[in-house]
Amino acid sequence: MAGSSFGTIFKISTWGESHGKAIGVVIDGCPAGIPLDESVIQVYLDRRKPGQSRFTTARSEGDLVEILSGVFEGKTTGTPISLIVRNQDQRSRDYGQIASCYRPGHADYTFDAKYGFRDYRGGGRSSGRETIGRVAAGAVAAQALASMGITVTAYAKEIGGIRVSDERFDLSERDKNRLYMPDAEAAKEAEALLEKKMSETDSVGGIVECVVDGMPVGIGETVFEKLDANLAKAVMSIGAVKGFEIGDGFAAASSFGSKNNDAFWMKDGAVAKATNHAGGILGGMSDGSQIVLRAAFKPTPSIAKEQKTVTVDGEETDIVIKGRHDPIIVPRAVVVVEAMTALTVFDMLLVGMGSRMDLIKSFYRR
Repeated sequence: MAGSSFGTIFKISTWGESHGKAIGVVIDGCPAGIPLDESVIQVYLDRRKPGQSRFTTARSEGDLVEILSGVFEGKTTGTPISLIVRNQDQRSRDYGQIASCYRPGHADYTFDAKYGFRDYRGGGRSSGRETIGRVAAGAVAAQALASMGITVTAYAKEIGGIRVSDERFDLSERDKNRLYMPDAEAAKEAEALLEKKMSETDSVGGIVECVVDGMPVGIGETVFEKLDANLAKAVMSIGAVKGFEIGDGFAAASSFGSKNNDAFWMKDGAVAKATNHAGGILGGMSDGSQIVLRAAFKPTPSIAKEQKTVTVDGEETDIVIKGRHDPIIVPRAVVVVEAMTALTVFDMLLVGMGSRMDLIKSFYRR
């Protein structure tokens, strides 16, 4: 299977299946000298693990990470870093009923058509559990970015049409509610909606917003390797993401140049922007202001409501999906968006080091 690797210099390869023995990631190209141990990575994995509330799957997994290589005496060595999380609560029997038919909204049909077989236990390689490797690697990238004064922060912007209010926005509220919404009132409304939809055996979608602060100017390329293009690819590679935007995004289509353009001015002796409709990226490169991106997540496709489908033999049938599933993906996906953003930004920072000869000379001059 191709397509399990991501990045140019800081490159990751995720591996494993939802109901296999373990799942993990190999990181290649990580610079030496970054402080790292399991506790740093575990903080990120704990944010995405199941069983945190009634709004997430009841699958009981500790998701404890082990560092197998690439770290010595608490710092990265510059060699490949291998991270593993062992699966403990597979309950594959829950998926026996779908072995002979395709679940609506899942990759069952397309996976079977491409490879001629599929691991029906929770989706196998197509499962959301694959994101464990992404989050673990993203934690390493975020640690490196933090040492440079760059932070990546994501949160639930909207759930089921209930949106975080700009007036009530309070980032400190994000970790105080089960939905990771930086607005206590919106979180309560969203929880009530989720309770209602769960009683109807239905699911809900939403939007995750992510911001990057502290980015230097000029990171990214002007043609195919644009910073926004690579961020789009990274975030769109997350399962269930159906939409992506930077800055004003789709709203820019109904705006005007006189409003959408960000005027430049001087602030503290440096060039700055008066507004940020562009979302921190101009011409494929960072412009020094806050990078703002959003990802739209579809409702969880696994629902305990009767749906129409077909069997692998082409017979029409009905299906009710059993087992343990999230009624909404968004809360656990917040840290996944954060991780993929951190991976992209750090990789492009490393790529950008070779953009000017004077910088190369200064680096190698002793």
